[in-house]
Amino acid sequence: MSEARNADAAERARRRAAEAERVVVKAGTNSLTDAESNLDDDKLDTLVDDIAALRARGKEVLLVSSGAVGAGLGMMALEEDRETVEETQALSTIGQGRLMHRYTESFARYDTQVAQLLLTQHDLEDPERYTNLQNTIETLFEWGVVPIVNENDAVATEEVRIGDNDMLSSSLAVGIDVDLLVTLTDVGGVYTGNPKRDGDAERIAAVGENYDEVSDLVDETASGAFGGIQTKVEGARKVAEHGSPAIIAASEAPDVLERVSEAEPVGTIFLPVDGVDDE
Repeated sequence: MSEARNADAAERARRRAAEAERVVVKAGTNSLTDAESNLDDDKLDTLVDDIAALRARGKEVLLVSSGAVGAGLGMMALEEDRETVEETQALSTIGQGRLMHRYTESFARYDTQVAQLLLTQHDLEDPERYTNLQNTIETLFEWGVVPIVNENDAVATEEVRIGDNDMLSSSLAVGIDVDLLVTLTDVGGVYTGNPKRDGDAERIAAVGENYDEVSDLVDETASGAFGGIQTKVEGARKVAEHGSPAIIAASEAPDVLERVSEAEPVGTIFLPVDGVDDE
């Protein structure tokens, strides 16, 4: 695809993203916590402000939120290198309550109720359970409630783990047939290198026919804290293949969700694989 044609396709995808009526927003741990792993009130309130702005436009928003384990770490003042399953599960039970308490407080500023859904892989794979999940989410949307979803770390074993919230958010985006997935992270999108270590790394504005090239590039450069970009790219591509645009963007970018709703070029957009390029 020529550069001009790719730019046109990206612009059309951004317009589709702006017109999305149903949106999944995924917020990672670093988007919600400070350097000591405590929940950051300002970050959380900013996220809620952005979601409220989407809802004011008449959009339905489902939030997939990480942060429970991180909040637990902060509350217990433990070192971050806790690696056993038992410790992680225990921390999640401590932090999840704190996380939902803060969301309840923050959304109350907009007279908005929230609901908690904790899921495992069984909930996504078992047809009856998944149908029940879909029906519950549809009812919450009808009531004007914001569903807040996380993996049920407290009971998830290797056999029933979803893996991470990037995969969870993309699975839900496909399952409830949303129009847009926005993954918020601590970097500005997908880059040609690790932007935390490589000052020459350039942001990739759009991913379409160049997906294989981008995927290989991410596999080569992802490491350490930046390694999580791999599952974000895989999740975004999954949604794009289902026919909806997906965006990876910086959580700390001012009014990031509002800018998406204005069709501004934010982060990296994944072009829907449904003939949008041929319009």
